[in-house]
Amino acid sequence: MRNQQDSIFESQVLGHPSALFVLFFTEMWERFSFYGMRVLLVLFLTAAMVSDNPGWEWPRENALALIGTYGSLLYLTPLIGGYVADRFTGYRLAVVIGCVIMTLGHAAMAVETKGFFYLGLGLLVIGTGFFKPNITSIISTMYKGKNEKKDGAYTIFYMGVNAGAFFGMMLCGYLGENFGWSWGFGLAGIFMMLGCLQFWLAKPIFGDIGGPPSKVKQLQNEENLHTPDDAAPAEAAAGGAVVVDEATDKRNPFKVFDYVLIVVSAVGGLLFLFNDPLEKIEKINLLPFTVGSLSGTHFVVLVALTCFLVLLISRISRYSRITRDRIIAVCFCGLFTVFFFMAFEQSLGSMTIFADSYTDRELVGSAAMVFKIIDALLTTVPLIIITWVLLKLFGQTFAKISVSNIFLGIAFLGIWALVLFRLYNKFSEPGNTIDASWFAILNSFFIISLAPLFSKWWESKYNPSAGMKYGFGLVLLGIGFAILAYGAWEIPQGAMTAKVSMIFLILAYLFHTMGELCMSPLGLSYVSKLVPPRMIGFMFGVWYLAIAVGQKSAGAMGGMIDKISNEYSIGTFFLIFAIVPIGMGIVAMLLSPVMKKLMHGIR
Repeated sequence: MRNQQDSIFESQVLGHPSALFVLFFTEMWERFSFYGMRVLLVLFLTAAMVSDNPGWEWPRENALALIGTYGSLLYLTPLIGGYVADRFTGYRLAVVIGCVIMTLGHAAMAVETKGFFYLGLGLLVIGTGFFKPNITSIISTMYKGKNEKKDGAYTIFYMGVNAGAFFGMMLCGYLGENFGWSWGFGLAGIFMMLGCLQFWLAKPIFGDIGGPPSKVKQLQNEENLHTPDDAAPAEAAAGGAVVVDEATDKRNPFKVFDYVLIVVSAVGGLLFLFNDPLEKIEKINLLPFTVGSLSGTHFVVLVALTCFLVLLISRISRYSRITRDRIIAVCFCGLFTVFFFMAFEQSLGSMTIFADSYTDRELVGSAAMVFKIIDALLTTVPLIIITWVLLKLFGQTFAKISVSNIFLGIAFLGIWALVLFRLYNKFSEPGNTIDASWFAILNSFFIISLAPLFSKWWESKYNPSAGMKYGFGLVLLGIGFAILAYGAWEIPQGAMTAKVSMIFLILAYLFHTMGELCMSPLGLSYVSKLVPPRMIGFMFGVWYLAIAVGQKSAGAMGGMIDKISNEYSIGTFFLIFAIVPIGMGIVAMLLSPVMKKLMHGIR
């Protein structure tokens, strides 16, 4: 492993292996396609059938029910994709399989028929399951034993995530809204394909890292890869005073009853995920029965939830006190995560609807020109920086992976051509109409701008505890919705359109992003630090389940936008998303001392 790592680290860009930047650009193109397609979903599904750019004119509730199920499944299939890679394919091949399947998914969606649309979403869910967990596993393997460089590596990789999301939503959104939805869906597929080719053809640069399981197993044996990456730092953070009853923690195998509970809760959850949009959109009810006063759907959800809670409590109760306390702390984090994503994921649902139907997006005169200049700088400056990184990578790797670099160069020429084409058309217009999808890029822009400040905060002596970070994140998220509710308060009850100033939406995205940055250091990091190796796979599953529940809750709650607007107002709708996160944020802050005690020295 040492020789392999030494080889990887010989060719460097900005102090990191060139291979990291191959992964950076692969992730960038995948996020480009993912967010580029996703930002169009609600706009396409709810657009009028008789218009310059006809959509399917679905009720908003139906569109968001489908999007909620889609978002949930995206966080469940990685559990399967990671298992397949570990046992059969290896990480690199799993990434390629994911890319190919997602490319086919985008191509299917570009056809714009219902059958191909559903097929496309299904392929994207499956492809993400292969891609999402395994590209980060390659980074973890590359940097094993080099923890001092790992934070910087993930920071660079995270910039690739946001750069891809930024340009994907901007360009796919622009083509989809102005030239036809198929153009936006198709563009996402083209860049997914180019990213796949670039990654696959760069395999010589990785050597055995991320290779087939037999080679990975050998590397794991050499470097003890079965231990969570943060296990040693966690013990050090506790001052070497981490006391765990190893005998109790190791003698806790899964029993037959555990597996029965897992199957029942999983089947029940999946039945609900699929039945919700099927019942609303296609009038197909997979659960056409009642139990007492409960509908089939409510009964199945109740049974699944009960089985899951029994499973979780029974598993936790079998561990030693210290380990049990730490897992309980993770469960608290998971609960706060559900509420965070329930509100945060309105960004590509009800907030995009608000941008499309309730926001004044028309600018004239000097205001239009100022916006065009800001938009041009916002677009070109990041692209110039990323292009500079690209040229650095070419200088280091062109001789070894020239064909991969050629495909990467083609992708960048395409990005530049589309950006210049978009800017030319925008500056040619006498005024300026801002695309509804444009507002979604603000999250990525604010993350790139503010991440260094939050990073400095976390590294300082004022670094808050986990409970306080969750509290800050939820409160900031709620403040963003409070601003949006204030801006929408004068919209009449039941109104389907309005002209609210865009400043409220921009400020909402700013506060939401600050909330996200408070949450981003947490999550999987705490799972890996607090959970014993025997339980870590199960708790990763619980963590992704919490995010999946948040995603589905976001779709279900967002789908109530018309009902609440008709009965009260759209301002009331957003006020709910202000009150609930702020309330949960206060709870998190109050529980912070309890959570700190439950962690037993882990920070």
